[in-house]
Amino acid sequence: MVIGASFYLVAVTTIRLVGDSLFEQTIRQEMTSVTELSETLGERLAGETADAFYVRLLQAARQCGGRLLVIDRDGKVTFDTFDERCGTRLALSEVFSVLDGSASGDYGFHRQAQQDGGETWRGCFVSALGGGAEGALVLLVSVQETVDSLHALRNRMTAIFALALSAVLLLAGVISGWVTKPVRELSAGIERMARGDYQHRVHVPGRGEMAQLAEAFNQMSEQVHSLDEARNQFVSNASHELKTPLATIKILVESMMYQDDMDPELRREFLGDVDKEIDRLSSVVGDLLTLVHIDSHKLKLRRERMILSDTVRESVQRLTPLAQKRKQTVELRIEDDCEMFADPGKLAQVCYNIIENASKYTPDGGSITVHLRREGRDAVLDIADTGVGIPPEDVPHVFDRFYRVDKARSRDTGGTGLGLSIVQQIVRLHAGSVTVQSELGKGTTFTVQLPVK
Repeated sequence: MVIGASFYLVAVTTIRLVGDSLFEQTIRQEMTSVTELSETLGERLAGETADAFYVRLLQAARQCGGRLLVIDRDGKVTFDTFDERCGTRLALSEVFSVLDGSASGDYGFHRQAQQDGGETWRGCFVSALGGGAEGALVLLVSVQETVDSLHALRNRMTAIFALALSAVLLLAGVISGWVTKPVRELSAGIERMARGDYQHRVHVPGRGEMAQLAEAFNQMSEQVHSLDEARNQFVSNASHELKTPLATIKILVESMMYQDDMDPELRREFLGDVDKEIDRLSSVVGDLLTLVHIDSHKLKLRRERMILSDTVRESVQRLTPLAQKRKQTVELRIEDDCEMFADPGKLAQVCYNIIENASKYTPDGGSITVHLRREGRDAVLDIADTGVGIPPEDVPHVFDRFYRVDKARSRDTGGTGLGLSIVQQIVRLHAGSVTVQSELGKGTTFTVQLPVK
């Protein structure tokens, strides 16, 4: 619509300018002719006879290709080269403006009916005769040729502008389609994502802004897809972790309910198993609540001035009985106290979880090394074991929630599968990092790096 309106305004303005130019040229040419004739004939009018003047007027009319009339001061026609209007009054506004002295020359265009029923345009050009004392000289010429030329030019230009408009609209449509295609693809991608299709990707070639926007959309879609899969996996794993202990408790309780003569020793063993499963449920629920608080940014660190070496020693002391029970040796090496401003309770949980994991996955008689040192402005804690190690394909996933290297999901050694994920989140809250290096069959080393402020 904007392009069409613009072309229409340009076409109308151009045609009007061309028409004005054509008529201005005709007006200028004919007014020059009638002015020169009025000066020449005005000198002859007083010194020649009427017949001689009329002959001269006829010659002038043939030269200029029109009809000449001489109007007296009263507006009556005294000479007419067509001998039709003599003695009559020529009631034209341009004649009156010259006779009353308002202008030395004037013109007008009039439509005149023809005998065949058609119409023609004539121009009336008037100039004062003899300085106005003798009346006025009127030149009547046909301007139909000019009008026809203008009409032909208008039609030709209209056709040209119509063709140009069609070409421009077609080109604009093609360009608009090409330009808006990425927008349509992005819009379709957003609609598909809104319907839950997170695997759809948008392809926009090039390196422009739309291509960058498409790439950002694809990255967002991939992240949403990953989050959706992680959520579904988390719900599935959480349900499994909660369902299994509950099922075990149900079986044990039903066994005791329907066996009235159960041996007291066996009943005590069953109750012990129930107690263990309840502890496991409590552990899972506690870890889940911790992760929920971390994800919702509700977990606040209670920072205070602390000495990390004391926290590490306390964690080793708490786990030493477990290691001794399995005849494992725990070596503690502390090179620096690593005083820092942090949450001692959360960092104690980090140390305990990693050392406990090292003990669980280290065979009887193995060794665990806990090494605390300072590197620059960071405290570095290495916890190395001589355990079974982690397969290379599992190393990137050890911090995933509910992920277990033990595919059999043994609950004797595997825990809830949330401990390392909590460790990673706590370390990140302290602006630190935790990494793992492992070699299958030789052992694993966890490295925690925390800023010392």
